[in-house]
Amino acid sequence: MRGYPQDASQPGNRAGPTGLGLTAGSPADSGPAGAHRGTRPHGGARPLPPDRTQAILEATKHVAARLKSGGYPFALVGSVAAYAHGVPASLQHDADFCILREDAEAVTASLEAAGIEVRVPPEDWLIKARSHGEEIDLIFELARQPVTRELLSRAQILPVDSVHMPVLSPTDLMGSQLDAFSEHHCDFGAVLPIARTLREKIDWSLLRREHQDSPMPDAFLYLLERLDVIEPREAAP
Repeated sequence: MRGYPQDASQPGNRAGPTGLGLTAGSPADSGPAGAHRGTRPHGGARPLPPDRTQAILEATKHVAARLKSGGYPFALVGSVAAYAHGVPASLQHDADFCILREDAEAVTASLEAAGIEVRVPPEDWLIKARSHGEEIDLIFELARQPVTRELLSRAQILPVDSVHMPVLSPTDLMGSQLDAFSEHHCDFGAVLPIARTLREKIDWSLLRREHQDSPMPDAFLYLLERLDVIEPREAAP
């Protein structure tokens, strides 16, 4: 029941780690010392993506404040959730929240009353908002399963740029990424920094049980073992 969208414009594409929009480290730190930003060390242009971190954080705080004031259950997911848990990155894509489907209409009205633009896309599992020039996805289905109060109850209250809000737990955050892996989308590199940073906070035994029959998630967990990120599973007797 975990996962979140990669790109709502792609039919059937409800989840994907690339939606994390994480660029490791700071753009100013890219490349060897002395290299100019936007150029390769040995010549040739290499345009760097703009650092949209602060704009995305401002949009996140704006929407979260409205959700909190309205008393709607919610949790931050996606790239900003990873950032809130301490994954070092500059943010490049939209912020994601999960909400209950039955709250979607009321949430829409609340956001619009605050001057936040809201639209309903053709996909029937989210609504989209826009604040501070950044896109916000409000999701009520994760990996084709409805967001539940149980999932939201496991969220942790964390500061996001000084504003406290519910953030998906590390285990649920990692589980959502495992759920998103498929033969058509399997970007292990985007999820590896989250696994490394949060490895001590994740219930890996639970995730192994939940994904042992799924080839792509199981392959990622095996990769983590080979990289010494997590302990190898015990061999069957």
